[in-house]
Amino acid sequence: MKHFINLKDISSRDLRKILIDAKKRKQSRKKLNNLDNDKGAPLKGKLLIQMFEKSSLRTRLSFYLAIKQLGGSTLTLRPDELHLSKGGESIEDTAKILSNFGNAFMLRTDNDVKLEDFKKYLSIPIINGLSPSSHPTQILSDVFTVEEIKKKPISKLNITWIGDSNNVLNSLIAASIKFSFKLKIGCPKNYQPSRNVKNYIKKNRNKVSIHYDPKKAAKDADVIFSDKVISMNDKVNKLKKLNQFKKFKINKKLMSFAKKDCIFLHCLPRGKEVEESVFLSKQSKVWQQALNRVHVQKSILLYCFGKLR
Repeated sequence: MKHFINLKDISSRDLRKILIDAKKRKQSRKKLNNLDNDKGAPLKGKLLIQMFEKSSLRTRLSFYLAIKQLGGSTLTLRPDELHLSKGGESIEDTAKILSNFGNAFMLRTDNDVKLEDFKKYLSIPIINGLSPSSHPTQILSDVFTVEEIKKKPISKLNITWIGDSNNVLNSLIAASIKFSFKLKIGCPKNYQPSRNVKNYIKKNRNKVSIHYDPKKAAKDADVIFSDKVISMNDKVNKLKKLNQFKKFKINKKLMSFAKKDCIFLHCLPRGKEVEESVFLSKQSKVWQQALNRVHVQKSILLYCFGKLR
């Protein structure tokens, strides 16, 4: 049994094994329908329990299809239906019940400590479907998408992030260390990564650079990532924040500083950080990016169950 909470805690070797397995599984499904099982149905009889404390579309759909295609089933819980959210039951007791009824637990939460508390008391694997500090399933799938489109290891590419320093960027930084790729971050000075994240970068001697000029960040990029500037439950002056990110808006002019075959990726949902001319362009691969979540999350589930091929 293995957990999947943060990319920092998983070896580069295991992360690569997940990507290799996902590639094989995607190729083998070309003639299958969405609800058809993978050959051998490796997770037949297994139940994935999901709980979302924050809104979800892609993560919810992709995990549903992932466990279904592997032969298992899923049950989605709403936190407002549970005794836990009303203070009537502890995480310890809830975790023990989940462990008795399910085979794995996927949690999207607004509290990183809650993830660790569940991990402490669960006797089944826990998967982080998004937390305030990281979004590991998203970024591992994004690495898969980049390599699929560029047909080369991500370590040989120039990766750029333009936008807020948030949980998705934190996982991208962790991925840059695990997969050894250059990462340039373009953001306003007041929105750079936290001191803890910077210390993590420094400790691992990675090639991550921060730029307050978006043009410098975009220069010679093979891939440009972005995310919504106003995140879920972002308790800030929204107009003020949007104004500070005005010159970081991804438009055709900014994309022109990247390589001609640069692709644009966005974890969605989108906001005002990208113009339609880029988002709907041939350079944009956001729909392929979203669909790949299914394939990679299948391999993440198999990793957690110790059943990677």
